[in-house]
Amino acid sequence: MSDLNSKLREAVQHAYANAPAFKQLMDGVGVAPTDIQGVDDLPKIPITSKDKLVQLQQANPPFGGWLAVPMSQLQRIYFSPGPLYDPQGFADVDGAQGAVQALQAGGFQAGDVALNTFLYHMVPAGLWLDEALRLSGITVVPLGPGNTDLLIMVMMTLKPNAYVGTPSFLETVYTRAAQMGITPTFTKAFFTAEPYLPAQREKFEGDYKLRTSQAYGTADLGMVGFERDGKPGFYLPDTLIVEIADPETGKVLPDGEVGEVVVTTFNRAYPLIRFGTGDLSVAERDANGERFLRALVGRSGEALKVRGMFLHPNQLRLIGNAFPQVDAIAASVQRNNGDHLFVQVMLAEGQSVEDIVAFKVRFGEVFKQLARLRADNIELVPSGTLKSGERSLKEV
Repeated sequence: MSDLNSKLREAVQHAYANAPAFKQLMDGVGVAPTDIQGVDDLPKIPITSKDKLVQLQQANPPFGGWLAVPMSQLQRIYFSPGPLYDPQGFADVDGAQGAVQALQAGGFQAGDVALNTFLYHMVPAGLWLDEALRLSGITVVPLGPGNTDLLIMVMMTLKPNAYVGTPSFLETVYTRAAQMGITPTFTKAFFTAEPYLPAQREKFEGDYKLRTSQAYGTADLGMVGFERDGKPGFYLPDTLIVEIADPETGKVLPDGEVGEVVVTTFNRAYPLIRFGTGDLSVAERDANGERFLRALVGRSGEALKVRGMFLHPNQLRLIGNAFPQVDAIAASVQRNNGDHLFVQVMLAEGQSVEDIVAFKVRFGEVFKQLARLRADNIELVPSGTLKSGERSLKEV
């Protein structure tokens, strides 16, 4: 921890001295670099959201005052949705190292031959993962996305054993290969950039016998978390500091509470310190005390705060998954002498429960476990009251 604190102190001092936007941010709240002596002091620095970063870049192009090295020290400048310009310095190695850790956790190793189907221009995913694969001793076929028939031709010629890309594109590849009477050569796959659904995992690992893993990252930060074989959630690379914070106050939340994923990098060129991703998650610790993020539950703008805790529609989806007989769930928050949480539950057509009271008790227990909130009232509503498949959240 002392090394991490020292590394953070140096990063803050460098950013304050060289990135005008960061200096203005610190000065605006009366915080000096010497006030940040370690990780525990990070909450003194306000969170910078992605939306705010876009505004700063538009007002002061191209980097909004966040570039902390001369332009001549940049090896690449990416352009990503927002729009945002993301500079990459020659000295920035943490982004690739985080991806190396993610790949190794997914069983990728020297001697593998990998098809990299991520885009190689504009956005950083293709080149970042290309570099991480090569650093891991893996031969890369830089195919990029799109042409399924071309991919299959290359696959049958080179016989790569590893796939890097999105799960949806790999589904397309397997579907097309089956139509052509071809069996793909992959034995492992690494996914990021989109959700990896349970049904997809069942298909890839069950039907196709692949070893699969996924990672969570952003174009601004690189890899923020990655799966480990047989363990839930996203473990954190040692190249970043990751907090779960209240997006309204910036206060760091204890493990087990839903909050925004806030990340601090050690990127000298682009020192994003306390960067708010907008993603909501929960931090937990495994049996060995190692910290990881539970699956992302959604975006902060879609969540409501109830009794000091954030509730997101995706949490309602998780709760619904525990009850196959449930078709729809609608939660509403009433602000009247405190927050009151009301939940309507509609059973699927043809479904029923023998003991309504027992069902409500069990539903309430699961709701509290997954949402970290107590429902004040749970009501079973008739078929047709809610839209089929609904998972809604509103304030009334």
